[in-house]
Amino acid sequence: MAEKSLRLPENAPGRWYVDDTCTPCHTCMDVAGPTTPYKLLKYNDDETRVFFERQPATPAEEAAAQEALEVCPTQAIGNDG
Repeated sequence: MAEKSLRLPENAPGRWYVDDTCTPCHTCMDVAGPTTPYKLLKYNDDETRVFFERQPATPAEEAAAQEALEVCPTQAIGNDG
């Protein structure tokens, strides 16, 4: 489970976040990354981590964020809600 204390500073403010245990495996990006309709997640500049570029704003985006959390092999995605 993601640790709020390890939350990456690049995350948009809000309840969804990625922590520093992320290993950019690309799994979550297939669900909520820039090539999806949701565009919630983004790589940092050197592509060593993923972060929430923006928080979900619709039920479909919430579902995409939840799916990204569920498929993350390192459990680096968290939801404080």
